[in-house]
Amino acid sequence: MPFSISTFSAPPGAIPLCSNVRRFPHCSYHIAPNRLRSRRASNFCQIFHGLRLWISESLSLLQHDGKSGQTQKFKTIKNHKGDEFEKPFEETSSQAQQVPEAVLKSNLSSASENLQSDAPDSSGSSGSLPQSLMSNRIIGDKEVPSLCIAVIGATGELATRKIFPALFALYYSGFLPENVGIFGYSRKNITDEELRSIISATLTCRIDHQQNCSDKMDAFLSRTFHVNGGYDNNKGMSKLNFLMEQIERYSEANRIFYLSVPQNALLDVALSLSSKAQTKKGWNRVIIEKPFGFDMKSSHFLTKSLLSQFEENQIYRIDHLLGKNLIENLTVLRFANLVFQPLWSRTFISSVQVILSEELGVQTKRFLDGGGIIGDIVHSHILQTIALLAMEPPISLDGEAIRNEKVKLLRSIRPLEPSDVVLGQYKSSAKDKVDLFLDDLTPTYFAGALYIDNARWDGVPFLIKSGLGLIKHCVEIRIQFRQVPGNIYREHIGYNSASTTNEIILRDVPEEAILVRVNNKVPGLGLRLDSPELNLLYKDKYNVDVPDSYEHLLLDVIDGDSHLFMRSDELAVAWNILTPILNEIKENNIKPELYEFGGRGPIGAYYLWAKHGVRWVEE
Repeated sequence: MPFSISTFSAPPGAIPLCSNVRRFPHCSYHIAPNRLRSRRASNFCQIFHGLRLWISESLSLLQHDGKSGQTQKFKTIKNHKGDEFEKPFEETSSQAQQVPEAVLKSNLSSASENLQSDAPDSSGSSGSLPQSLMSNRIIGDKEVPSLCIAVIGATGELATRKIFPALFALYYSGFLPENVGIFGYSRKNITDEELRSIISATLTCRIDHQQNCSDKMDAFLSRTFHVNGGYDNNKGMSKLNFLMEQIERYSEANRIFYLSVPQNALLDVALSLSSKAQTKKGWNRVIIEKPFGFDMKSSHFLTKSLLSQFEENQIYRIDHLLGKNLIENLTVLRFANLVFQPLWSRTFISSVQVILSEELGVQTKRFLDGGGIIGDIVHSHILQTIALLAMEPPISLDGEAIRNEKVKLLRSIRPLEPSDVVLGQYKSSAKDKVDLFLDDLTPTYFAGALYIDNARWDGVPFLIKSGLGLIKHCVEIRIQFRQVPGNIYREHIGYNSASTTNEIILRDVPEEAILVRVNNKVPGLGLRLDSPELNLLYKDKYNVDVPDSYEHLLLDVIDGDSHLFMRSDELAVAWNILTPILNEIKENNIKPELYEFGGRGPIGAYYLWAKHGVRWVEE
């Protein structure tokens, strides 16, 4: 059935517009007839189709005339599996990009307005979206996969301070494709430009290469769009899907959804995006922030609900502390250095300490849910660190191979006994100028002794010390070795033989370093021993900018590398270790010991260390 069309002024040589909207299947794919008024649908589709044909012919002429010209290849995204980006991204020539600019500005504005006004519930998104996307995707290899990244909860503090800056750093460093689309999804009725203004204040360039920083930042922001999801996530996700398709068009399409939302909204958002926003033209991956439940029961329910909608390999449970270089270096030190391999067992190691203390300037609201510091730090970060430190060698660096070994190790850890745990809660003083009052027994400090019942680690205590509002910010792992049997220098050591214990110290804060404590003769007459630290300070050795942990973990998600993300069975085993303590807290059988805000923590932790025969280390 013929439709009347509006006049479209195209340059000489343009292909005439067709008159039947049914001849444009690509338009009907994006714009369902039952969603648009027929007149506007035909109007836009015909304009779009005619413009597309004219652009195609113009570019083919340009390419024919300029075969000798070279195109600049972008960096390829590092490959991990077959479903990743396999081909390099090519930059379009500046001449080809400039051809349609005037036409786009003068002839697509009305079509853009029609699309935005008639798109499914498109309030809150900028009307410039289709025009901007057309400008960014004029030509390109249809075989190159597109990547759309949606940040759900885009106006929250985590998104603006961490997630968007990490995405920009990856884009700036060449780890995101040029046909990437960044979507900020929130309930706020703001425009694209308002979102870009919010996040631009937090964007910074890499320290080691700042060329064309402003250009890169403008390019990144031009690919960033806001989606007003409203209070109906099904409608909001349908809108998000509609806008993502404008970038993906005909190519293979991959999508990442970062759920930066409160726990009480997590399932509703996840289930809505599962049914309304997943692509069928590539892979979909969902990033979930901790806590992953509050105990065994809630975690099981959350996991079961997620697995009813997603495959296990689609779910990435992110803990930003596991993106630190310290954690990534654990397996390198263990399995790439022969000097450490024979020592890594109960035969030579007497104890292992995992310490994470935060100073008084760190805010504490995040600890008030999910079992306090147990759900926020111990369940994920501490237990994952111990698993990587103590696991058996995996058969490869494949993410599943590493996760298999971590699960085996976690299953070997005894469930904690109340006698092996000290809990604490800070108390504020009059000089503190912030409200730090806690009206329940939520622990803000945890000290515990774990034992691993396997042949490698039998009898070796793994001591945890994690607290909030302490005197110093410290993140480190201390591996203490046994005393030298029959040490002929014992008379020169003195009574404090513990001070001469050999140690390997892996430190992230205050200065990233690897330290090895050895015994050494002090220069001079006589025989006097000292225990200095041989140090490798990263800032002195490596003149590079250390990426933020979110950059590291987001790149792993893009690459499909899952080894630093907890699998469902890891999640369950970790809760099983901590459940006895959580039950005791719930029944009021354990009460946190109060400690001064800005102090050294509960006194009981000192006695716990002594009970297990370990020297307490003052930070």
